[in-house]
Amino acid sequence: MEERLSRPPVGVLDLQGDVREHVRALEQAGAEVRRVKRPEQLAGLRGLVLPGGESTTLRRFLAQDGWEGALRAAAGAGMGLLGTCAGAILMAEEVEGEEAGPLAVLPVAVRRNAYGRQVDSFVARLEPAELAPELAGSPPTPLEAVFIRAPRFVRLRPGEVQVLARWQGEPVLVRRGRWLAATFHPELTEDLRVHRLWLELLSA
Repeated sequence: MEERLSRPPVGVLDLQGDVREHVRALEQAGAEVRRVKRPEQLAGLRGLVLPGGESTTLRRFLAQDGWEGALRAAAGAGMGLLGTCAGAILMAEEVEGEEAGPLAVLPVAVRRNAYGRQVDSFVARLEPAELAPELAGSPPTPLEAVFIRAPRFVRLRPGEVQVLARWQGEPVLVRRGRWLAATFHPELTEDLRVHRLWLELLSA
């Protein structure tokens, strides 16, 4: 366990998905972490993780109890977001063939289940040449990425979104300010680089 850093607390949306895994990764990266089960618990948080899970189920939960308005207001007020897999779909301004995600704050278009079904899930090795310098590490080291029924970024609005990681030339981790969205699951490996980078962005 790393020394806990003096940072404002961050939250993990605790409605469905990889909540425990994100809490573990963030705590190991030195964050104070709260599980967020109700909209009013967003108050005082510097950032919020939208975890991987089932995006249709998460959409259904977020359509209730004022979640959508509360999340959009918090994001508009500067709260950082980390969306992984289904979380990235929730953040996207456009979802091919469907209504936009409930937040619709990130200027990207995504395609759900773009790599196939659950049985087609895989683990990829993102080489340092495919990683932004702030993510590659020193010395540069490959990043293991777990793709489970993963979406794909099919369009990024030019000049507004930075690509931090690619796999086979395609963007798999993007940034806009304090918002990160990954089509893979960094919470399912022991590599903390994505979570650490997000915490650093929140502290900047």
